[in-house]
Amino acid sequence: MEEKSITHYRSSHQILLVGEGDFSFSLCLARAFGTAKNMVATSLDSRESLMMKYGDALRNLTELESLGCTILHEVDVHTMAQHYFLCTMKFDRVIFNFPHAGFVGRESDTHQIALHKHLVGGFFSNAKFLLSSLGGGGEIHITHKTTHPYTMWDIKNLANSEDLVLVGEEGFSQYLYPGYNNKRGAGVLCDQSFRLGACSTFKFRNGSIIPPCLFEFI
Repeated sequence: MEEKSITHYRSSHQILLVGEGDFSFSLCLARAFGTAKNMVATSLDSRESLMMKYGDALRNLTELESLGCTILHEVDVHTMAQHYFLCTMKFDRVIFNFPHAGFVGRESDTHQIALHKHLVGGFFSNAKFLLSSLGGGGEIHITHKTTHPYTMWDIKNLANSEDLVLVGEEGFSQYLYPGYNNKRGAGVLCDQSFRLGACSTFKFRNGSIIPPCLFEFI
């Protein structure tokens, strides 16, 4: 089958997407590839919650499933390395777009920033166990705003503390991903988009050999 690509992603990649909102980013990739058999797309929400929160969720999920995507719900990035299904796999790309810990204050509040950093740190500490070591090694991609106060999340140092090495940073443009609709994800405006402004996709690789999967079958 002819390889197809969109920005950093190819149909030959095994791709894991976490923290999906209405699954429109996953669907954008699947449409570009003409298949989603190489993709696992996950959400923290249950399927029922998604139906309530996002008007396009059911349509997006249905199309993804028809393209062969594996869809998992109620996947927590803090524990995903031990997930019964994900633990059995390795990925060339692990993607988390615009992580957010929820709204408990203003984005500039110290406590709010601490919650965001806890979320991202937990993601890094789990994602590194799911990366492929073949073909030069898999990559973790996290897309994030690059203006204040979002720079206070200190994503590069969070990654470094997990022995992850920055291998690239590229400006993110929503226009490169037709059909992708970023979502607030929480509150009464959960189905509304938020202004992106300046943001980048940060790419990380493992800086050392990672132990095998942590999950133990009973």
